Amino acid sequence: MLHLILFGPPGAGKGTQAQLLGTQFGLIHISTGDLLRSELANRTELGLEAKRFMDRGELVPDETVISMIMNRIHQMSETGGVIYDGFPRTIPQAEALDRILKSEHEKISALISLEVPHNELVKRLMLRGETSGRSDDRNISVIENRIKVYQEKTKPLIDYYNQQQKYHTVDGTGTIEQISQRLTNLVKKIKNQN
Repeated sequence: MLHLILFGPPGAGKGTQAQLLGTQFGLIHISTGDLLRSELANRTELGLEAKRFMDRGELVPDETVISMIMNRIHQMSETGGVIYDGFPRTIPQAEALDRILKSEHEKISALISLEVPHNELVKRLMLRGETSGRSDDRNISVIENRIKVYQEKTKPLIDYYNQQQKYHTVDGTGTIEQISQRLTNLVKKIKNQN
């Protein structure tokens, strides 16, 4: 089974591209953002707890995210694999995911990083804030903090997966179709190696 992590800073286009790849390769798209927003919409205890962190542009605690992902993985039946969007975000999350997958006799196939310049990220997030209604995409200081948190806490995952020879980069600029084509070409190569 294919297990892909689509990686990159806020605004890199992970959600859009994960959905396209999921459809094309028959992968289940697991988005921690979607899982958290669902909890928020249902006003669950978990959702309200997560909201406090999200409103400040901070990461939701590992334990909360890991239990959501574990529940989702255990719900899966026959599938071509999984594309993780927004998870893992920290080394402890990556280690926990490795343990979960090992218990299912699975492993991460690759981490694919969408590379996008800082100014483009800010522009995309502000535009998304205008069109989506997401409060965390409307405030420039929250956006800058989210990018800073990514640099400090999430970017170290590059070394973690690079040491396992599972780290790949893709140019995340251009049209959705251009980026999608680059990702498709890479995923085909990864799939052939698995």
